Amino acid sequence: MGSGDGTCESLFVCIRCGECCKGYGGTYLSGTDIDTISSYLGISADWLMAHYTRESGGRRLLAQGDNGYCIFWDKVCTIHPVKPKMCRQWPFIRSILVDVRNWQAMASSCPGMDADAPVHKILECVKKALDL
Repeated sequence: MGSGDGTCESLFVCIRCGECCKGYGGTYLSGTDIDTISSYLGISADWLMAHYTRESGGRRLLAQGDNGYCIFWDKVCTIHPVKPKMCRQWPFIRSILVDVRNWQAMASSCPGMDADAPVHKILECVKKALDL
C-alpha cells in the first residue's frame, strides 16, 4: 500500500475481505455488543450467548464456524451495521501499543493495512483510536 499521505486513514482501508474475521483468538464482546447484536438479530441476549458465543477467560467471544471464520461471516459480515467494538476498532487495537511489530504481523494477512507505515505514525493513530 505504501505509506500514503501520513493520516490515520491512509494506514488502513477496509476492503471487507474477511481476513480479520478468521482465527486470531476470537472477538471479545462487551455487554453493549451483546445487547446491540441480539436486538439487531431479533433474539434475546441469552439466546445469542448460548448459540453464537463461547467463553474464554471469563469473557464472551463470538463463536467460530468449522471454517475458522466468525459465526457471522458469510462472504460478508452479516452483522456489519452492529459489529462488536473490537471489530470496529480493527486494526487500531491496544496490542499494537505494546509492540508495533504486531502491526507488521497483522498487515501480512490484512491487505487493507499499510505494512510500510512509519512506527511513530502507527503508534500515534492507534493511541488516537483508543482515546475515542
